[in-house]
Amino acid sequence: MDSTVRSSMDPRDTPAPVPPPVPSGARAARKREAILEAARRVFLREGFAAGVDLLASEAGVSKVTIYNHFGSKENLFRAVIGRTLDDALTDAESVIQARLAESEDVRADLLEACRTWVAGLTTPDVMALRHLIAGERRRFPGLGSTWQENGPARQHAALAAALGRLDERGLLRVPDMDLAVLQLSGLVLSPHLVYGVYGTELSPELTDRLIRVGVDVFLRYYGTGEDPSARPREN
Repeated sequence: MDSTVRSSMDPRDTPAPVPPPVPSGARAARKREAILEAARRVFLREGFAAGVDLLASEAGVSKVTIYNHFGSKENLFRAVIGRTLDDALTDAESVIQARLAESEDVRADLLEACRTWVAGLTTPDVMALRHLIAGERRRFPGLGSTWQENGPARQHAALAAALGRLDERGLLRVPDMDLAVLQLSGLVLSPHLVYGVYGTELSPELTDRLIRVGVDVFLRYYGTGEDPSARPREN
């Protein structure tokens, strides 16, 4: 028999095992929520090095249950990132999608969008999770990608769509949308991220001034002058 012909029993011909289906139903959903909430607490307290035994104990479930729902600790951490950023950005996205794109008062609605955006992303839990991911990015670069996809990229897309609609309506002139969104983020959000690395929180009064002045600077550059709401004024 030709030695190059594989035997029908060659293990290389064995199909890869199919992973078990993720548990479903109301009871499974409650367990999944308990695992996610417990994992967020444990990861923020202990870091990514926290063991699955501790995660299971905190959630009141078995290790097998965690693996059945998430497959691995890294997948669980990814799910925590997604849930945390979803909670942080939902309000801002609601303002952006429901009000900003069709706004009749661009300055007022952009201020509200920026205030909810900054408020969501500067809570202690969100900032702590961001710092934790930054510290783990060399060993687990995929965690940084998950943060980027669920946070900055998601918010960037929502803002770009709304600002693009304002551009179409003639209320803004935005020749480079990617640059405009990054500049808005730099004006209202980036100071928190820079100082937060060193444990410094900006005061509520300074936070609001950064947003008001940042929005005014943004509208001075990208505004058309045709919308009275784009003119700087005290709020």
